[in-house]
Amino acid sequence: MKLHTFFTEVSHISKKSLINEEIKAPEVRVIDAEGGQLGIMKLSDALEAAAERGLDLVEMAPEAVPPVCKIMDFGKYRFEKEKKEKEIKKKKQVVEIKEIQLRLRIGDHDLQTKLKAANKFLADGNKVKVIIKFMGRELARPEFGTELLNRFLEGCGDLCAVEKQPLLDGRNMIMILAPKKASSAQKGKEVKNNG
Repeated sequence: MKLHTFFTEVSHISKKSLINEEIKAPEVRVIDAEGGQLGIMKLSDALEAAAERGLDLVEMAPEAVPPVCKIMDFGKYRFEKEKKEKEIKKKKQVVEIKEIQLRLRIGDHDLQTKLKAANKFLADGNKVKVIIKFMGRELARPEFGTELLNRFLEGCGDLCAVEKQPLLDGRNMIMILAPKKASSAQKGKEVKNNG
């Protein structure tokens, strides 16, 4: 009874893979641990073959007729599957676009605060959309906006590259910054960790 409970818990972890006594089909197509075809067998014979090898019978293709089952070490299979899923998640990094709004007459302290936020976003691997909102007659001198965006870019230093150059769009000037693939600060940390 305890053994069956263990297998039930394991099958929930594996995301729908039925193992051993959980398999309900009267006949199954069996593949051995090395990938060789053992053919179609009665479920009881397949379970016996798996038990003789000290392994589990795992249903791999339940929709097939008859279902395809493989003799394997289920614990090891589950571990490898979870490891691959974690690696895929790690590689699949979601890049968000964070927005920072500036005014043409922004004070130095406020600019430093916005730069600190932008540097944090870039260090986290996100893109930064910098927007200058022109008020009233400020729109007559868009070069001041370009100058401010260049100062902002200098403040970000080596963390970023310009993905979209400053562009006037209505009453706004927009520039998009993207994080560099591996900044020199990150490379320095990696060298220290490896050394």
